[in-house]
Amino acid sequence: MDESLFSKLNEGLKGESLFISIVPLLKLISLTLMGVLLAHPKAKLVPRATFKLLSKLVFALFLPCLIFNNLGQTITLENITLWWFIPLNVVLSVGIGCFLGYLVALICRPPPQFFRFTIIMTALGNMGNLPLAFITSICHTKNHPFGKDCQKNGIAYDSFSQWVAISLVYTFVYHMMEPPLEYYEVIEDASIQDNEIIIEEEVEEEIDQDMIVRNDSELSMPILHDAEWPGMDDKDIDYSKTPFVARVFNSLIFNSLREFPDLGMSLEEGQGQVHHYDDKSSLRCLPEPKIMRKIRIVAEQTPIKHILSPPIIASFLAIFVGMVPQLESLVFGDEAPLSFITDSFQFMARAMMPFVMLVLGGMLAEGPEESTLGLRTTIGIIVARLLVLPLVGIGVLLLTDKWGLLVEGDLMFRFVIFLHYVTPSAILLGAIASLRGYAVQETSAILFWQHVFAVVSTSLYIYVFFKFLAPSFT
Repeated sequence: MDESLFSKLNEGLKGESLFISIVPLLKLISLTLMGVLLAHPKAKLVPRATFKLLSKLVFALFLPCLIFNNLGQTITLENITLWWFIPLNVVLSVGIGCFLGYLVALICRPPPQFFRFTIIMTALGNMGNLPLAFITSICHTKNHPFGKDCQKNGIAYDSFSQWVAISLVYTFVYHMMEPPLEYYEVIEDASIQDNEIIIEEEVEEEIDQDMIVRNDSELSMPILHDAEWPGMDDKDIDYSKTPFVARVFNSLIFNSLREFPDLGMSLEEGQGQVHHYDDKSSLRCLPEPKIMRKIRIVAEQTPIKHILSPPIIASFLAIFVGMVPQLESLVFGDEAPLSFITDSFQFMARAMMPFVMLVLGGMLAEGPEESTLGLRTTIGIIVARLLVLPLVGIGVLLLTDKWGLLVEGDLMFRFVIFLHYVTPSAILLGAIASLRGYAVQETSAILFWQHVFAVVSTSLYIYVFFKFLAPSFT
């Protein structure tokens, strides 16, 4: 019955390219709508805590199992040399997105405190769960053009790019989402205005104020911050909710570094808690240049230690096992002694895609947050991210294929490169906004509307890929 229905639909759509681009997305939309129904405040069929639990299961169990099984069976030392353009394309897509975001900020003129926010929301796309859901859904569609190893290769390619995206999140994006210094006094307590008060006391007061804002936000949009990286918004570090970089490099506030962590000394002797910094520069014969000192201080406060999440650990472990033939023969294959482990991983991996879409539906169930970003800027970000950037991605794909930078004859490789440009902004930005205490409501609103309009834009560009681009690559 299902096959006859799909075959009739295929005939009605007049072409396999339209069928392949629409039907997989319809599957994902139906799962998302189920999540919306289950999490809707009026229905209350499933409590919010359940969706958070599902998100943690996806993040800590289902997704790592999926990545390890598919990447480990595909990766080799030779393949790493062939796949070099995948991580480079992640950086390239973010760079192009930053340029488009900068143009949006210049043209749409958002409130000044959201200038950098506009750039980031345009730049960083979803390179994790959503592309994996697209690949899995398409590979389960009849007559797809990717061959028998469709899902294994597609998941391996996308997993190979995730560690680069996460590294960018915890370095570049983390600092770009820093609260603007010139507007920071609006969230500080009125009594904290004296520049002589030490930084620790300011940080404690700011965190207390932000916890109130974050708790209110979690009541209205409880799943956003846990949809792709559960618990990340709770990983506060020193100065995570302060304009740390601006304070370090702003010469008006810091005429000297006498009141800032330096040379292994405390911020302020004898006042409150003493925070020491491990610094080996005091052992040097020559004094450290001031600019290098500031760069070092910022680097010490960059939370790169959080890069090692369960999916990234699974990726690195899969690469290690796949590159050692003796280990690969022990783990993968029908005759492998440890094949029962990978078989159990495969059972759990199958739950990744439906649970991801259910959690996404739960995130969208509450509707958009109130935003002070402005309608013009919101439309500008959506148009740049969902309509303009994919066009640029098509140009990049055609140009790199012409130059011979891509794996020859591999259509799935090109499709994964293409997905880096067509997905909406990363849900992970919601957790980063909460972690930094900056533009939390605006991030929620942008993510909501982008995922709503991405239903149309993604269908359009996937159709363009299969109808016009795929024939030129084969």
